[in-house]
Amino acid sequence: MGLGHAKCLSDVRLDGKTVIVTGSNTGIGKYTVEDFYKRGARVLMACRNAEKANEASNEIKKACEGLEKLGEIEIINLDLSSLDSVRDCANKLLETEEKINILVNNAGVMMCPKTKTKDGFELQIGTNHFGHFLFTLMLLPRIIKSSPSRIVNVSSKAHRDGVMDFEDLNYDTRKYSALKAYQQSKLANVLFTKELARRLHESNIENVTVYSLHPGVITTDLGRHLDDTYFRGAKFILGAFWLLMKNCEQGAQTTIHCCVDEQAGKDTGLYYAECAVTEPCAAAMDKETAKKLWEVSLKLVGLEDNYNPFLKK
Repeated sequence: MGLGHAKCLSDVRLDGKTVIVTGSNTGIGKYTVEDFYKRGARVLMACRNAEKANEASNEIKKACEGLEKLGEIEIINLDLSSLDSVRDCANKLLETEEKINILVNNAGVMMCPKTKTKDGFELQIGTNHFGHFLFTLMLLPRIIKSSPSRIVNVSSKAHRDGVMDFEDLNYDTRKYSALKAYQQSKLANVLFTKELARRLHESNIENVTVYSLHPGVITTDLGRHLDDTYFRGAKFILGAFWLLMKNCEQGAQTTIHCCVDEQAGKDTGLYYAECAVTEPCAAAMDKETAKKLWEVSLKLVGLEDNYNPFLKK
């Protein structure tokens, strides 16, 4: 895999397993789908653009021609920047899927110009956190019923500089910073993981494990908005580290590790990088902040305070 690029070494098969990967028509999400497809899983690509998702699916199938014991790939529409789309997608999955063994919350936007979702969220926290929060909680009863199961949230090392500003999560009053908004959304990913793991444990659900991770700095189109912001210099800085950047196969390895590795499955609530447990920043370990984010998120996505996803349905 190259210097400094860890590789998932598990050869576990996923025959008979159902896996959902959000934002998987390109980048590390696409390679993650290909890996699971080779392991025999039924993979649902939850994507905003069905046409691009179908193209990606066909490319994956063509690349795997001649291999044995392949799984299945299906496409389902999901726009994480729209809570209506999230609800529609989750409800369809609950109608059609008897089991959900692995959920990979991979989709994300990075350092985009100031934009609001139709629900009024700043685009990055709306897509990267609130959309995935609602999607996960709606699917959670089915995931619990399908246990042992796993939920994997793709975060970023950028969470280390994130700050949860509960007074202005959506940059309604403070000066917008594309970088700080991204960092806040990635910190939310880790906090959500910690709190979900805690609540599962308190509900005596031990066979649903949750992880967050840093995939590495990857040569994908995730940073396509950089030139539209005042962080134009970021591309130049990244260019200096080009040799250290990962391709999509390398960048997907920690996600895959968290989904299939036997040893990883024995723990929960942990943060990974380079296929190994890594300590997140202190802010990501703050239990009160994690609890408050959960409570605020429930209200903002329209779930009741007494909503209980920790039941088999």
